[in-house]
Amino acid sequence: MRAILQRVSRASVSVEGKIVGAIDEPGLLVLAGATHTDSEAEAALLAQKIWNLRILEGERSCSDVSAPLLVVSQFTLYADTRRGRRPSWSAAAPGEISEPLIDSLVAALRELGAHVETGVFGAMMEVELVNSGPFTISLDTEDFAKPRRG
Repeated sequence: MRAILQRVSRASVSVEGKIVGAIDEPGLLVLAGATHTDSEAEAALLAQKIWNLRILEGERSCSDVSAPLLVVSQFTLYADTRRGRRPSWSAAAPGEISEPLIDSLVAALRELGAHVETGVFGAMMEVELVNSGPFTISLDTEDFAKPRRG
C-alpha cells in the first residue's frame, strides 16, 4: 500500500458540496492507495507506521498526542507516468480489491486508538487542507516491510 501524509492544522473532504469527513485540529491527512498484491497485513503495517511516525510538532506521533486523521482513498498514487502524456492506472488495484484494503487501514488505525474521519470510496471528492509546515511525506509498505541492510 502507498500513502501520502500531510501534517495539517485542519482538513476536510466533501462530496457534492457536503462535508463527509473533517478534522478541525492538528493531525494528518492521509491519501491512501492500494495495488493488486496488497493484503490486510500491509494495511495493518501501514496503520502502525502512520500512527507511530514522529512527524507532528515537537517530533511527536499521532499516538503520542491522540491526533486525528483524515483518510482519503486515492488510486492515483499508483499512476505510471513513464510513457507518453497519459498516466496508466494499471498498478492501482480495482475497487473490489482496494476498497476493503482502505477499510482495513481505517479499521486498523481505529483499533490502535485513532480518531479517523474518511472520504467516500470511489466518489469525486474535494479535499481542503491547511498544510502545517508545509510537511508532506510518502510511505510505501514495500519500502519499510523489507529488512534494512548495513
